[in-house]
Amino acid sequence: MSKASMHSFELGRAISSTPMIDKCAVIPILVCVFVTIVGPLINFASGPAVTLKSMMEPGLANRLFWPAMAAISVVFAVRNYSHLGRISLPPNIICLLAYLAFAGASALWAFRPELSFIRFAQQVMILTSVVLPAVLAIRTTDMMRGLFLCFALAAILNIFFILDTPSSVVSMQRGYGGYFLDKNALGELSGLACLLALHETVQSGVRRVLGAVVVVIAALLLHLSHAKTAFGLTLLVPFLAGFILITGKVMRISPAIILLSMVVCYAVLSAVSGFNSNRLTEILYGDPTFSGRMFIWEFAKYEIARRPLLGWGYQSFWLVGPDAPSIVDSSGWLKSMPNAHNGYYDTMLEMGYIGFALLVIFIIATLHAIGRVADRDPTRARLVLSLALFIILYNFFETTWMHGVVMWVVFVIVAVEIGRYWQPFPLTRAVSPGPTRAPHVAR
Repeated sequence: MSKASMHSFELGRAISSTPMIDKCAVIPILVCVFVTIVGPLINFASGPAVTLKSMMEPGLANRLFWPAMAAISVVFAVRNYSHLGRISLPPNIICLLAYLAFAGASALWAFRPELSFIRFAQQVMILTSVVLPAVLAIRTTDMMRGLFLCFALAAILNIFFILDTPSSVVSMQRGYGGYFLDKNALGELSGLACLLALHETVQSGVRRVLGAVVVVIAALLLHLSHAKTAFGLTLLVPFLAGFILITGKVMRISPAIILLSMVVCYAVLSAVSGFNSNRLTEILYGDPTFSGRMFIWEFAKYEIARRPLLGWGYQSFWLVGPDAPSIVDSSGWLKSMPNAHNGYYDTMLEMGYIGFALLVIFIIATLHAIGRVADRDPTRARLVLSLALFIILYNFFETTWMHGVVMWVVFVIVAVEIGRYWQPFPLTRAVSPGPTRAPHVAR
């Protein structure tokens, strides 16, 4: 056997003997289980009134779960201090930490400083529970598989709740919500589950079969939820991700540059032709206002202009009391809004143009890092890019950036997974020392 063949054999044996998941990677998956299954089930059992109150302040489950997960993550970091000291944070995670730091600083000038600080403290615990253990996990850990199993279980459970949903509730919500109290939340989960399952269908054996089953279940949930945005994006983003990766490989440019170029081209064509997203939604759904979102966005832009640079403070505009600007300055049904139904407007509302710039930099850095994933594993690159695009585009219609919900947790897990490819994998370290024996060859 040649030296090159022997080296390949050693690397293959080392990789195959390395566990695909470890105790550190379990923490982010448990976080995902909580936000997709445990938390929603608790809210379902508590009823809408308790759920609305929990939007104002964290419920008991949140007050217990997040400190526990953050504490466990810190314990893991302390026990692996020597390993942590050798870790070099990827640029996109550094951008995330800068975005988080500015959110914390905004509590100093927030409309409700005490509420802003409490909500920021919970956000710190969420990110600690995801980022810290994921960074400590071994490099060969497959967190995307754990993420898929979590969403597969959530999708299957929702089928049973849909079968037990009264027709009156379906008529009121204009779609099924499963164990979520909002049909759009079921649409979010189903769309992400479908994208993760599509990745499993290109694997082999049991993984392919389970992936195909979950694709069918997730597609059924998308149909029953009547969540139009999630349904449309689930159909779009796999093809968009494939186009971006193929174009990037041919032209040797970053996925971030390609997506930014597409946004600029859309803006130019929209300005020239007059055909914009309002016209498109009118053609598709007969409603140019995006289900009334246009009125919310106009109000949000007015309030952004009042505090353009620094904003109103992290999560200190909506749901902060009867004298909040979201109530005092609005009228009619706008007073009941929990957010602007747009993650980018809400970022500008809460943290001004500076916070918005930090968010955009974090997104661009994450998309740029996908180029390195594509160089080593094109199939995985398509999965993480599909998930990232789904969440990036979904935030044009709902708010999930730096809010403790399913989409934000998934995006952070995806960002960490992408960041793990920033530096070369130290494969040679995995090979056990000692003399190497050639594989037995039958005669």
